Amino acid sequence: MATALKEPETDVQSEIAAMMERARKAQAQIADYSQEQVDKLITAIVWSVCKPGVAEEIAQFTVDETQLGNYEGKYLKIAKKTRATLQDIIDDKSVGIIEEIPERAIVKIAKPMGVIGALSPSTNPEATPVIKSISAIKGRNAIIIAPHPRAKLTNTKIVNLMREAIEKMGAPADLVQGIEVPSVEKTNELMRQCDRVLATGGSAMVKAAYSSGTPALGVGVGNAVIVVDDTADLADAAEKIRISKTLDNAASCSSDNSVVLFDAIYDEMLEKLKAEGGYVLTESDKGKLQNAIWEDGEHINAKVVAQPADFIADYAGFEIPEGTKFFIVPETGTGPDHKFSGEKMTVTMALYRVRDIDQAVELTNAIQAYQGQGHSCGIYSQSDVNIMTFANGTRTSRVMVNQPQAPSNSGNLWNGMRQTFSLGCGSWGGNGTNNNITWRDLINETWVSRPLPTPKQLPSDEELFGTEIMEKI
Repeated sequence: MATALKEPETDVQSEIAAMMERARKAQAQIADYSQEQVDKLITAIVWSVCKPGVAEEIAQFTVDETQLGNYEGKYLKIAKKTRATLQDIIDDKSVGIIEEIPERAIVKIAKPMGVIGALSPSTNPEATPVIKSISAIKGRNAIIIAPHPRAKLTNTKIVNLMREAIEKMGAPADLVQGIEVPSVEKTNELMRQCDRVLATGGSAMVKAAYSSGTPALGVGVGNAVIVVDDTADLADAAEKIRISKTLDNAASCSSDNSVVLFDAIYDEMLEKLKAEGGYVLTESDKGKLQNAIWEDGEHINAKVVAQPADFIADYAGFEIPEGTKFFIVPETGTGPDHKFSGEKMTVTMALYRVRDIDQAVELTNAIQAYQGQGHSCGIYSQSDVNIMTFANGTRTSRVMVNQPQAPSNSGNLWNGMRQTFSLGCGSWGGNGTNNNITWRDLINETWVSRPLPTPKQLPSDEELFGTEIMEKI
């Protein structure tokens, strides 16, 4: 059997080094750009890919190449998500003094990092290069994008559109570059040579980013858990869960992977989920679906990722009613012996029932201790007590309240979350930040400290420590 030839190390190094040299020259040319120049540049970039006719073409091209997701989902991302991201950052001050703290006599000055090495996944290859590029350039950086091999042509198409727009604005096209023939070796070399790694992709690639020796921003596993309590608007919750679960055929890592229902509304809510196109699997079908998703018993099968329900059912070997949009798998346990409690990257949700909010918190933490800790949770509720109990008790960076998880936690027009496709998961997910990662994470900041008009005075020991502590210690 023939084996794939590994690229000579010197060839890989020289190819990436040449791209880095061009990127550094381009970055130097915009290092002193004004805020107006920067903002015109990112505006032109977004318009080049989202304008009518082009967005439709990119959406279809992406589906045709990757065979992942669907046209509607891809179109929403390239046409709407890119616009929303531009709107989200366009008024941010990213040049010169970006923050002042008068009470501390401190001002903060933004400085570019240099060249950002960005990884782009196969599941969101249409908007990810655009969002990462405008975030990089907002901070007056250059960017080199390493795409997943399954989306290399999509990446090249989008990068070329952005480069043309940059040139038309009088800036150097090499501010944005893409690796046209991607490989693991090239991606690793890019991460070694760049100034900051922005990694979005599978856990192996994120781990490689953290091991590259270059400061890296990575993301964790998704596996969002959604709770529906006994105060929720059940019809609204069911519709939004369906929207989130089926968006782009669950290509997003933020798709609803487990739904947790209170006992009091379990039966009624299940009927509403079925009315939205959910199909409850029998034990036999559950076994067939598990074998299809995890063919080797461990890793998610790429053949079923982001595919429609009828394709997966046919592949797994079971029949589904006409109109089925997603699968509902009743589940009770968590962890490796209960595969459906983990991330599935398909239109499949595990369904649990709990007594109350305390049990919901306990179950959510158990599910995400297996996979997805630190990423995202959601709750449908009208009870502020339940919402805050859930938020305080779970180990998560984001809690979406009465919103479809997949299109919400990375920012949308109906909430105040920063727009991104890179979701930090904090120490819970092995990441260095909890942020929705934006341009602010891609700059260096110089803090200028002046003397306070009136120096601070240390209080007395009694004021600082308190007599109770002083007497006990």
